[in-house]
Amino acid sequence: MSATVSFTVPSAHGQRPVTVSYARVGDGDPLVLLHGIGHHRQAWDPVVDILATERDVIAVDLPGFGASPALPDGLAYDLPTTNSVLAALFEALDLDRPHVAGNSLGGLLALELGREKLVRSVTALSPAGFWSEAERLYAFGVLIAMRRISQQLPVPLVERLARTAAGRTALTSTIYARPARRSPEAVVAETLALAQATGFDATLRAGASVQFTDDLPGIPVTVGWGTKDWLLVRRQGVRAKQVIPQARLVRLPGCGHCPMNDDPALVARVILDGSH
Repeated sequence: MSATVSFTVPSAHGQRPVTVSYARVGDGDPLVLLHGIGHHRQAWDPVVDILATERDVIAVDLPGFGASPALPDGLAYDLPTTNSVLAALFEALDLDRPHVAGNSLGGLLALELGREKLVRSVTALSPAGFWSEAERLYAFGVLIAMRRISQQLPVPLVERLARTAAGRTALTSTIYARPARRSPEAVVAETLALAQATGFDATLRAGASVQFTDDLPGIPVTVGWGTKDWLLVRRQGVRAKQVIPQARLVRLPGCGHCPMNDDPALVARVILDGSH
């Protein structure tokens, strides 16, 4: 069920109000799902029902994305602020060190929460932050191009393209290895979400200097990488394993950058296995 929650987060100029939209379903240990830049919580729809058979699943729209309003003045879209926002969200929802799974930006945020000992376990799918400078520049260039295209395409054209497998491929093949599997409605919604994301530019700027370099002792970590991820190429998974030696590195055959759509059963099993 979709809902919103409001809370305050400290800033240099006092407490600032933040509102976050989320959907919650299922029973069991709490599991928070975090999406990537320009996406929204519906990126997780292909796996939510599977996860909900064993977990209390909370899929979050990050501030400035999906249905969540932008951060107020005085709060930056950087990692320390996002950590504070998510910690306050956990408190507001009465989540005591939930499990967390994230994709892309969400994977990086999940690892940051693990570093701060705010979660019980981390599953990071193609997480940001393990790139070389050339790989980061390439990924950011692709993301900027995707954003501009989404903003320039008239909605009726997006809707028409989304009705065919070829059109869905044209719109989403950068992040999905099997874009034809995505429903027309989902493709339209995520194209609009990318175009309308108020936090996109500031988040991308904040990410320019990000490099994840810390081990996470005492936190179970799973890192999954699609073999057909053309946005954050899979050799970055090897770097992640080198930075976090105890992490379980899982190969996701035939999956792209957002593997939840490409192989929901595999991704759900990887998350459930990593969140015991």
